[in-house]
Amino acid sequence: MKAVGRIGWIQIDCPDPERLAAFWSEVLGVEIDSRLGSPPQFVNLARQSPDAPHVSFQRVPEPKAVKNRVHLDLVVDDVNAATSRIESLGGRRRRPEADFMEYGYSWRTMADPEGNEFCLIYGG
Repeated sequence: MKAVGRIGWIQIDCPDPERLAAFWSEVLGVEIDSRLGSPPQFVNLARQSPDAPHVSFQRVPEPKAVKNRVHLDLVVDDVNAATSRIESLGGRRRRPEADFMEYGYSWRTMADPEGNEFCLIYGG
């Protein structure tokens, strides 16, 4: 099957791209790669690997209002250590009462400093 295209960027809308880029730079262990505009309208992170898409933060005027329809899943070796690190960076656990387990996978739902949901995938 011939692809229409390939994923180049995962774009995250936010009122403060510098703040979210700094958070995700630490979470993903990559540097901020570039900024476009003044003040920056786009803040791009370096790729985690040569074939990975860029993660980028785009300035928008409105704050997040509802549940994400697309989110990132981060594979982690130690979910409790990852949770502690994310919380120390300003993120939070979305459902502290329980993790999810289904179809041989386990995950914990988290949120970044602006409330964007993402999951920590472990086990499986």
